[in-house]
Amino acid sequence: MPQRQRVLQETRTSHSPAEVLQSAKEFFARQTGIYAAFPEQESKTHVTLRGQGGEEVVIAAFSGNGGTEVTGSTYLFDQQVARFLATLAPVPEDVTTSGGV
Repeated sequence: MPQRQRVLQETRTSHSPAEVLQSAKEFFARQTGIYAAFPEQESKTHVTLRGQGGEEVVIAAFSGNGGTEVTGSTYLFDQQVARFLATLAPVPEDVTTSGGV
């Protein structure tokens, strides 16, 4: 995977932004060993988590395009961010196809 894709990952989900951010906090808290990360800063649209060695994970979520747009950014925890994004329910297909054709 190219470095840009590892540093910034995106998806869309049917969850609300608040549900996404709560899920992120729970997901990263239950990771084992060096891959655990805990909330450091948060707002209604993002949470910054800090892991071992000071590694930062930022998850942002905002409503748009018939669902919630989710962005995850990190330097070293790219696999964990990808796993987290994969746990989110996708936007139903009828919502994604009816929006712009």
